[in-house]
Amino acid sequence: MADIIVPELAESITEGTIAQWLKQPGDTVEKGEFIVELETDKVNVEVISEEAGVVSELLAAEGDTVQVGQVIAVVGAGSGSTASTPAARPEAKEEVKAPEATKAAPVTEETTTEQDRTIASPAARKLAREKGINLSEISPVDPMGRVRVQDVSAHGSAPAPTKAVQAPAASAPKEDDGRTTREKMSRRRQTIATRLLEVRQNTAMLTTFNEIDMTNVMALRSRKKDQFFEQNDVRLGFMSFFTKAVVAALKKYPYVNSQIDGTDIVKNNFYDIGIAVSTEGGLVVPIVRDADRKNFAEIEGNIGELAKKARDNKLALSDMSGGSFTITNGGVFGSLMSTPILNGTQVGILGMHTIQKRPIAVGNEIEIRPMMYVALSYDHRVIDGKDSVGFLKTVKELLENPEDLLLNS
Repeated sequence: MADIIVPELAESITEGTIAQWLKQPGDTVEKGEFIVELETDKVNVEVISEEAGVVSELLAAEGDTVQVGQVIAVVGAGSGSTASTPAARPEAKEEVKAPEATKAAPVTEETTTEQDRTIASPAARKLAREKGINLSEISPVDPMGRVRVQDVSAHGSAPAPTKAVQAPAASAPKEDDGRTTREKMSRRRQTIATRLLEVRQNTAMLTTFNEIDMTNVMALRSRKKDQFFEQNDVRLGFMSFFTKAVVAALKKYPYVNSQIDGTDIVKNNFYDIGIAVSTEGGLVVPIVRDADRKNFAEIEGNIGELAKKARDNKLALSDMSGGSFTITNGGVFGSLMSTPILNGTQVGILGMHTIQKRPIAVGNEIEIRPMMYVALSYDHRVIDGKDSVGFLKTVKELLENPEDLLLNS
């Protein structure tokens, strides 16, 4: 018999949340096989079983907060059975005893097997039994097909719900009229909220704006994108242009690439650029290391790999630590203008926005040009208006003359 223990996650992480159990009581598990996924402040971690056997007990439910070193499951000896067999889940017999009042579908051997094969959390199975719902009929939100409690609740909510199903606890706020939905914040969302609030409270943050005529960089990209893809097997996007322009501007205005340590200003002599990526769990900022030493193809490749890891919850702590400056692109969602919030101890962040055609004065003529508003949020304790405006102006000039950017890189 072996205990499944929450492992050491990182120096600064002492607890996590059970995101989902990958094995259930009665399931066979091999040595080294993943048994549970933990959600931490920064990344999701899959925990393996150190021994082969059968899962005999789960000591924590999905959504529970667990501490490093805590025993969360027990694996016993034996061959067990797989999750797809009815014998693997004793509760399967209970699932088929749906009360008539719920008008559940007639139970047959075939529907019992379908329910057993459905991947669902213990809490979801319990709620489904209570409501007499066949798990195989539920359409989960999870792209992997796992049924959660909220999926069961949503499936079981009829247009005119009965009080027996909807009645809240005496101490709970009234939510039975459907006007509100209560959802617990994920651990990552709680951490994001706390850190953003700390930044707003502990920095003298200001934002300055400018706009970039994207005509030349769009034309260059259009001319070179096919050749670029053929030579590098990666697509040429705008992020590599912006990353290179930011690095050049940081070299010219080094205080924008710094941080405060007590009463000291620490200027970074490296250029590790964070690229904000939106995921279902919230915003994460993986780092493109040594961006000053990489060409356009290497930067685009790094960004693509990191974005995929972020969406697949495969980012490691090392992928997100130690950045010196951040770029965030609200334009992918259609944002025309925003004031981005500083990332951690950094003193500058560049916000990109959507490209919009607008009438612009070009010499003595009015022309329609593709324009982008850009925003630099900065910590005024370190950076004065001269450096902030100069930094943003440098980024603008380089992107409006991308040949200079290519020569400088």
